Amino acid sequence: MSAVYATFGLAPAMRAGGVLADGGHQVHRDFMDFIVDGRPLLFQLADLDAVSPLASDVPPAIFTAQVRMLLLEARAPLAGGRCVIYGCPECEDIRCGAVTAVIERDENDFVWRDFAWQTSGTADLELNGYHGIGPFRFRGDAYRAELERLLPDGDGDTAPVRRRVLLIGARVAVLARLAAALRTIGIGADITHRATGVPAEELRTYGAVAFGRAVTTQERAAVRAEFEAAGLEVAYVDGLAPIVPLLVAQIEHALDRTPLVRRRLSRLTTTPGTADVEVTTPCRVRLMAYRLDRLHRTHTREVFDGRLEPGEHRIPVDGRAAKGQSFVVARTLGSVLVAPMVH
Repeated sequence: MSAVYATFGLAPAMRAGGVLADGGHQVHRDFMDFIVDGRPLLFQLADLDAVSPLASDVPPAIFTAQVRMLLLEARAPLAGGRCVIYGCPECEDIRCGAVTAVIERDENDFVWRDFAWQTSGTADLELNGYHGIGPFRFRGDAYRAELERLLPDGDGDTAPVRRRVLLIGARVAVLARLAAALRTIGIGADITHRATGVPAEELRTYGAVAFGRAVTTQERAAVRAEFEAAGLEVAYVDGLAPIVPLLVAQIEHALDRTPLVRRRLSRLTTTPGTADVEVTTPCRVRLMAYRLDRLHRTHTREVFDGRLEPGEHRIPVDGRAAKGQSFVVARTLGSVLVAPMVH
């Protein structure tokens, strides 16, 4: 086996949830991704909608068991010593499909090999193997140290945390629909008219604060002061329009802890009649346009759905989708961006 070493690391990642145009939804998942030679391993599996076993919303005991499995301190769950590297973000059923690999020790090193797509108890390497990925040999000390940081007695704070959002605004009906949509995709949400006098322990549960358009500058400053006085850093979202899927996308972006250099979707801007998108790796990108008409009715239109290569892309936006108060949402499997249309 090759003696060439790969580097191993962990970094926060997100599977962006969202309210879809057809009325369905996809669940928000925070997880730790595997960084091999400085690049997310998930990026080598083009357009795979999956998360690692190190997800924030699994019970602590199961999270610890997953770390122990990767350290080979617990038995591999699948035949042939195979472990799940990435699985279905909606459930844990192997029948939905999972990327698996053999993890083994070679003296002091850890080796990941024989990657495959698996939908049953056994893997068919000839038919479903990822022949261009791995094997990866990791130095044992560095590999173990990185994973042990996630354990309850570790010295790191890299384990993902469950997210909640504080919604502040005057339009109770819109906030109620937004909170329901966020809860549906796995994000906790609370509604309030103000956040002054709230104990720091309670403020600490929020990862973002979303302001409605009717919230005044003074009220926003008071909320920020409360979080700053508690020594907390949160993301602040200024709601663009009372359109629930649009607001969900804004909040999803605010909650994204993925380092900027490791995001597939790096930029979204608009010019009259176009949306300018930049991606860092080959991936499928979907663009949706949302518009409010004079009667404040919401109109939704798909702008683009296709695979883009790394770089900048200018995508035309139909004039009917871009008139009036209109906005564009760009999504990949791991991130989401929002931009108002420029007229």
